[in-house]
Amino acid sequence: MALDTKFQSQYIPYSDTGKFTKIVSDYINEAPALKDFYEHRVNLEGIKSTIAQRKKYGTNRRLLVDEFTHQYKDLKDCDAIQSNINELLSENTFSICTAHQPNIFTGHLYFIYKILHIIKLADTLKKELPAYNFVPVFFIGSEDADLEELNHIVIDGEKYTWETSQTGAIGRMIVDDNLIKLIEKISGRLSVEKYGNDLIELLQKCYTKNTTIENATFLFVHHLFKAFGLLILLPDNPLFKNEMVSVFEDDIFNHTSSEIVNQTSEKLSKNYKAQAYPREINLFYLKDNLRNRIVQVDDHFVVHDTNITFSKEEIKKELKQHPERFSPNVILRGLFQEMILPDVAWIGGGGELAYWLQLKGLFKNYRVPFPVLILRNSFLIIDKKHHQLLEKLKLNEADLFKGEETLFNEIVSQETRSVLSLNKQKKEIENIYQQVKEIVKIIDTTLEQHTSALETKHLKKLSSLEKKMLRAEKRKFQDQKNQLNKVFSSLFPNNGLQERTENFMLFYSRRGNDFFKIIYEDSLTLEQQFCIISAEKE
Repeated sequence: MALDTKFQSQYIPYSDTGKFTKIVSDYINEAPALKDFYEHRVNLEGIKSTIAQRKKYGTNRRLLVDEFTHQYKDLKDCDAIQSNINELLSENTFSICTAHQPNIFTGHLYFIYKILHIIKLADTLKKELPAYNFVPVFFIGSEDADLEELNHIVIDGEKYTWETSQTGAIGRMIVDDNLIKLIEKISGRLSVEKYGNDLIELLQKCYTKNTTIENATFLFVHHLFKAFGLLILLPDNPLFKNEMVSVFEDDIFNHTSSEIVNQTSEKLSKNYKAQAYPREINLFYLKDNLRNRIVQVDDHFVVHDTNITFSKEEIKKELKQHPERFSPNVILRGLFQEMILPDVAWIGGGGELAYWLQLKGLFKNYRVPFPVLILRNSFLIIDKKHHQLLEKLKLNEADLFKGEETLFNEIVSQETRSVLSLNKQKKEIENIYQQVKEIVKIIDTTLEQHTSALETKHLKKLSSLEKKMLRAEKRKFQDQKNQLNKVFSSLFPNNGLQERTENFMLFYSRRGNDFFKIIYEDSLTLEQQFCIISAEKE
């Protein structure tokens, strides 16, 4: 990696990690079973094909530019952002989009990886397709209500949780005393690092008391990525929702999306597990601290678990007067995104990719261009301490994906001076029993089966003895076992990927903006491989 000689990177196939589902692997490998569930291949030709479709679709660019301008009216600190906003008026400008909920302080590492992936892809496409311009857009899913998923971060293995009694859409919640106290608690961990205090000051600047979580997230992400020209879209907006009113009506009264997606899911489930399940009505009702789904009861429409009810005419009126009170669930959210943005590519995680594969028919029905679906980049970051441990254990970083137990067995087998294999002896026994079989079958053929059973029994006993020998020998390698455990506990928390647990702030507090530059440099665009970044000895 040219940016920083103290770091080295290597790429491995996603299938080699053992951490991704079959549907993800098959999508990457263009398995025939999935070809009916997406429209464009993940390559430059796929991008060009989507551009051609986008040119025929009437995105409301003026609305988009006006709302971006309004969002950024108080933030006059970046020419790259203003330039990207203005570029969106051009019919030759397209967006590269990713989306995520407003996790406090960005949540998991992959939040950052998503954003840097769309930035890198937009920059790359500008060079490869100079007739067009490409703008990275981060779509904040601020209407999500899963507080348990969004209310915590993990820094160096320690969990920090925001305790709040607020309910409803996360983005509409406000920064309270508990969240401010949480920042103070985090500062104790980060302030000892080179850029830790700068990061804490930024958190305090963005997460001020009574600011909505949506706005706090917007400000925080803006300040982190403004130099890259990232545009952040706040979709909880009546004007954007108004673009969806006809779809919302169709979903409420005709249950169109449910019917279409169920048909697709049935076909997909022949080979894979469906990720999302549509309801008859795929909308939530948002008001104050309320976010509950809308259900039909006879000829009325009820907000579940409330006393709020609408007749057919009343809910039509509510849609027209207050479209912001209607929130699409996972089935309609992607359609909403693609109707308001001139997207040619969407980037998301494995689970997100899986449910997008259920949506192609929905897009076709509403004649909305289906974007190129790209699996977000994934990384494993190995710091200097763990890199040195791996060197001591004579392990390559890619070896880690074999698993802790397998690696430990390999270490013992390679380092021991004892003989731990009885394969030679097993072969000898097999030869002996073959001779015995030749003898006994002359006497009585039924004895041959009995002889085979004896052979199997003896071989099993030798295999059992082998395992006991290995266990006994392992006790001599306790230091190596402890070192290996330290590596895995840190790099694979809860036996999962680092990016699904750890927050970015410890890495950023140590290297500042260089951390983002390192990830950007190693981010792939349309290629699909897992990246390992390791710090070498200085």
